[in-house]
Amino acid sequence: MITDTELSRSLKTTPGSDTYPMVMIEDVSLWYGQKQALSHITMPIPRHRITAYIGPSGCGKSTLLRCFNRMNDLVDGVRMTGNITLHGQNIMASALDVTELRKRVGMVFQKSNPFPKTIYENVAYGPRIHGTTSKAEMDATVERSLRGAALWDEVRDRLNDSALGLSGGQQQRLCIARAIAVEPDVLLMDEPCSALDPISTAKIEELMLDLKERYTIVIVTHNMQQAGRVSDYTGFMLMGELIELGATNELFTNPTDRRTEDYITGRFG
Repeated sequence: MITDTELSRSLKTTPGSDTYPMVMIEDVSLWYGQKQALSHITMPIPRHRITAYIGPSGCGKSTLLRCFNRMNDLVDGVRMTGNITLHGQNIMASALDVTELRKRVGMVFQKSNPFPKTIYENVAYGPRIHGTTSKAEMDATVERSLRGAALWDEVRDRLNDSALGLSGGQQQRLCIARAIAVEPDVLLMDEPCSALDPISTAKIEELMLDLKERYTIVIVTHNMQQAGRVSDYTGFMLMGELIELGATNELFTNPTDRRTEDYITGRFG
């Protein structure tokens, strides 16, 4: 159930309008072989907002997230129906350049995964693949991205050091810098703070609030407090279904579905 006015309105708008969402999911179902993982999900992802998915393990949160950049294509036996559009473009079209899609839809994973390269080369990797050859342009991109990830002041004097020497929180912010270096439209974050200490988690959360000014962010989290702190909208998922979606404050304080209330209050999950 869509419970927020902006979300409900965006379901009725047409591509190209000011209120049309950055991502539109329409009647999406997905199977891993014979096992159905997602069932008839329809929802908008408003631009320049943070949308969070909560729900128990195995409910389909990460699977849905990975539909946005077609990461599920890499899994044998996956079948999907329905439609997902980005800026009104069907991302499931067979003719779509998936490499270009993944430039437009960046992803940060649960466990920080910096490349075994220098800090500089980690950030430069994406722009270099997509054709940046100018040293001056690359230097500017690396600095901009590290500043965007609130990491520049901590690493500016050791850009040629190995990224593996950074702390866990710094590595995760480096992965965010790497993701935004190619200027995506959407930034996906799959449990980005689950392996971090509270101080590092607070830095990442503060960073997310800054980044939504420039990017549309979708986050999967088991931490309901985190969803409450950073997200504008929250969707509750259960057994592959989107049970409820609404403004975060509204969903947490006045859910319309009993199952959402039971999960939020700790009766299950």
